[in-house]
Amino acid sequence: MTPPEASLDTRGNTPPAVLSCPPVTVLRHRADFLRAARALRRGTDGMLVQARDRDDGDPTIRVGYTCSRKTGNAVARNRAKRRLRAVVAEALLPGAQPGWDYVLIGRPGVTIDRDFQALKGDLIYALRKIHTAP
Repeated sequence: MTPPEASLDTRGNTPPAVLSCPPVTVLRHRADFLRAARALRRGTDGMLVQARDRDDGDPTIRVGYTCSRKTGNAVARNRAKRRLRAVVAEALLPGAQPGWDYVLIGRPGVTIDRDFQALKGDLIYALRKIHTAP
């Protein structure tokens, strides 16, 4: 599906056809996870959020997901990561800042069973605390 074409008439006050927000990509390399682990972190009831400012001039927001083997077998770990991806899809952009890396770490026995709205609230709270920290 392609986005709608913007109007060629520039005299009016019509909004652009496509919203401009920084792109979000997924962290894939171990080095990026390790750099995020050395930066800011905020723990909540449902997850741990690690964040770092890349300072590279790229406005892309990058997000990584991880769950340790303490979370359970592969099925449980994948379910926890799917829930974290869903939370990011709904609640990341209002609190995230361009040029930052975020790593969400699932908590054993909590991330899978926690109410979805509570998980969203946890992410919003963690991002607010990370970006207002001195």
